[in-house]
Amino acid sequence: MTHPDLTFERQDSIAIVRLNRAAKRNALNDGLILALRDTFQNLPEGVGAVVIDGAGEHFCAGLDLSELKERDAGQGVLHSRMWHQALDCVQSGPVPVVAALHGAVVGGGLELASACHIRVADASTFYALPEGTRGIFVGGGGSVRIPKLIGVARMTDMMMTGRVYKAEEGERAGFAQYLVPQGQALDKAIELARRIATNAPLTNYALMHALPRIAEQPADHGLFTEALMAGIAQDAPAAKERVRAFLEGRAAKVSKD
Repeated sequence: MTHPDLTFERQDSIAIVRLNRAAKRNALNDGLILALRDTFQNLPEGVGAVVIDGAGEHFCAGLDLSELKERDAGQGVLHSRMWHQALDCVQSGPVPVVAALHGAVVGGGLELASACHIRVADASTFYALPEGTRGIFVGGGGSVRIPKLIGVARMTDMMMTGRVYKAEEGERAGFAQYLVPQGQALDKAIELARRIATNAPLTNYALMHALPRIAEQPADHGLFTEALMAGIAQDAPAAKERVRAFLEGRAAKVSKD
């Protein structure tokens, strides 16, 4: 499914998916959410990582309220579940996703960012969850994903009071793993995506799919899952070659530079 407000660009081993509604601050509507779902369900062969970016001055200002429809309770549940399925395709797809954040990362935009695996913010970034002050509740998976980044207490405060986090305090709170000067988020995200795409694919897949589950398992279950994944990952031909390269002095050693 193509969508006029979503662009897809292939750059060798990575892809850039861009929200392209700059006049609307890249606000999300159902068509755009479904286009994201279909894009991540149909990534071309050979793509090892994806960058999500927003055109213009903002990453994403959240739900397009101009298209908000009145729904009864049942319709509301089904609509939320549609968003869940779409953003699950981002988080639980075949390859890692890096978000390049700038300007508004608000409401549904923060829910989308939280479904990515790595977030790079520039100095213009700000975060908010205005749903509480608008009489609604998050419905795109934010209540599950965002507390894992910043904690339940911070999310509660944001929704109850309308608190806005600016870029630096947002990085300290855990919204983003990287903070760069204004205008440099996309370049940094592409740099990281290219590096990620050189990893053994099975290791990337394990980090995406096993690590979050291990974090929620009882310790004994988590350790057993870790052992299974370690055994499976090291059996991959790409992993065996990388270990041989290290042992034979053909791979770089870890350094602090």
